[in-house]
Amino acid sequence: MENEEKVKGLPENASRELKPGETYEPILASDKTFPEVNFRSVSLGLLMAVIFSAAAAYLGLKVGQVFEAAIPIAIIAVGLSTAAKRKNALGENVIIQSIGSSSGVIVAGAIFTLPALYILQAKYPELTVNFMQVFLSSLLGGVLGILFLIPFRKYFVSDMHGKYPFPEATATTQVLVSGEKGGSQAKPLLLAGLLGGLYDFAVSTFGAWSDTLSTTMMKWGADLSAKLKLEFSINTSAAVLGLGYIIGLKYSLIICAGSFFVWFFVVPLLGAYGAPDVAAMTTTEIFLNYGRFIGVGAIAMAGIIGIIKSWGVIKGAAGLAAKELGGKGKAVATSLPRTARDLSMKLILISIVATLIIVFVFFYFGVIHNFAQTVVAFLVVLVIAFLFTTVAANAIAIVGSNPVSGMTLMTLIVASMVLVSVGLEGTSGMVASMIIGGVVCTALSMAGGFITDLKIGYWIGVTPAKQETWKFLGALVSAATVGGVMIVLNEVYGFTGDNALAAPQANAMAAVIEPLMMGQGAPWMLYGAGAVLALLLNLLGVPVLPFALGMFIPLYLNTPLVVGGLISWFVSTRSKNQELNNARMERGTLLASGFIAGGALMGVVSAGLKFAGVDCYQTEWVNGGGAQLLGLVMYIAICVYLIVDSMRAKANN
Repeated sequence: MENEEKVKGLPENASRELKPGETYEPILASDKTFPEVNFRSVSLGLLMAVIFSAAAAYLGLKVGQVFEAAIPIAIIAVGLSTAAKRKNALGENVIIQSIGSSSGVIVAGAIFTLPALYILQAKYPELTVNFMQVFLSSLLGGVLGILFLIPFRKYFVSDMHGKYPFPEATATTQVLVSGEKGGSQAKPLLLAGLLGGLYDFAVSTFGAWSDTLSTTMMKWGADLSAKLKLEFSINTSAAVLGLGYIIGLKYSLIICAGSFFVWFFVVPLLGAYGAPDVAAMTTTEIFLNYGRFIGVGAIAMAGIIGIIKSWGVIKGAAGLAAKELGGKGKAVATSLPRTARDLSMKLILISIVATLIIVFVFFYFGVIHNFAQTVVAFLVVLVIAFLFTTVAANAIAIVGSNPVSGMTLMTLIVASMVLVSVGLEGTSGMVASMIIGGVVCTALSMAGGFITDLKIGYWIGVTPAKQETWKFLGALVSAATVGGVMIVLNEVYGFTGDNALAAPQANAMAAVIEPLMMGQGAPWMLYGAGAVLALLLNLLGVPVLPFALGMFIPLYLNTPLVVGGLISWFVSTRSKNQELNNARMERGTLLASGFIAGGALMGVVSAGLKFAGVDCYQTEWVNGGGAQLLGLVMYIAICVYLIVDSMRAKANN
């Protein structure tokens, strides 16, 4: 029987550690049933998965950062249920959010690795890429991520109650709960989405103003770049501005610090004291050929550091899973309260075995075509994906940031060295390494993202088994969508050359794989320098991964993150009333989410128009000084809007 219950908000002990003998009671009581899985929740969840997969793929390939879709999807779900005056929709909205948020995690896994196949194909035409390779690597990685994480659910969301902050899960839960209480937050999101979408659409489709401001557009700046290899640039996209706001000032500064280290220290140093051929390079060429590889080494070391720090978590969660497996099976599961029931461990183990068999068959018939080499590739995926699952979940639980790209880089380096040792090299080796990387990257991305969904469900009181079951369908739809979108974006923009999408992680992956597979060695000295730097940063207590990411993502894509971070700090610290500061921060988060979703979605629309042959881009105007000046004015205007509208919020009484 389904019950109707008035929602009062999260319990007081939702985010703190429980006292001895104290238990956490979710909003939706565990001894009652509520609407969760039905046609409305599943269909809307799948629709969100399609829309946000397309949007996240475009934005991620453009700037190297994939926004988390959970919050925007939760807001939309709340807005729709409020508009329809649907009562008791909290459980349904959690399912919508859980299915739909498969988009962001599948996209992150896919675009960090698989575009590297297209990048390498431009140089090696004999290298083949097809939709099924992209689709299956994303799907199988996503399924493995779900299956590997489920045994650890109780450890992370229940046993460690109050010990992990779960920042993204907290924000999403607050949106869902406030919506059920009757307050609609969809209006500012939709307005900001419309504004941000039109703003970015005007730039990407018509070239109404410059999307990047650079000191090189002025004579003194061009001279400074030529003589001292110093230049400054900033992207003016509304979507990237919103991304910086949500990331926050702390991590935006760390990311940008990594970028400044490379662009304002390493690049000028190499330009002044490097070999003559290096000194003859432009600032950007020095970054691409040298500076970026130091960041690659730092990211790989960040993954190793993450595993070492999380080893206790791996052992503890594995022990917990073993105890559950040694229970009385179905009898034990049915005796648990509704809110503590996972899919049975027996079903999980059978599904893991079946998925791994499919992975092996896919590797053998679709990628490698050699049994011994397939076995090696399969073992690499199995071991690394399992070990890094808890690292990804731990990172999300603590800081809301998944170090998936760093761990994937390490996977690629290990996989490439192992595959070369068994005779798999050249272009076939490149394809095999990138497919392996795609499976592992998507598995880790899914594991990190899914723990957020499960924590939301734990706080609210949704049945875990239902979240786990329908997450597979979300992964399937998202994998199919991202595969198609990636092909379209490659046809329209490409990932190399002028006006191409940056795809920074995929370019870094390609840069790692090519020398290893073509017998040219690798820039080990640069990798080593990055690894040593990562160790020093870790000793100093600096978060290594965001700093390292900043080192190989272009400067113009990192600087706007700080602008967004500064705005979030400003609006949340102006008042002595902390409730007012929190309200302003929350409204700004809605607006920033609107910028991200609107800008990214219109970016996909713009790409679709170009793919259809509609090209209205004013190239000559964009390359002129007038477009730069107008770009500065428009960027200031969008920043002012974000500040002013955020400050309109009032404290909750």
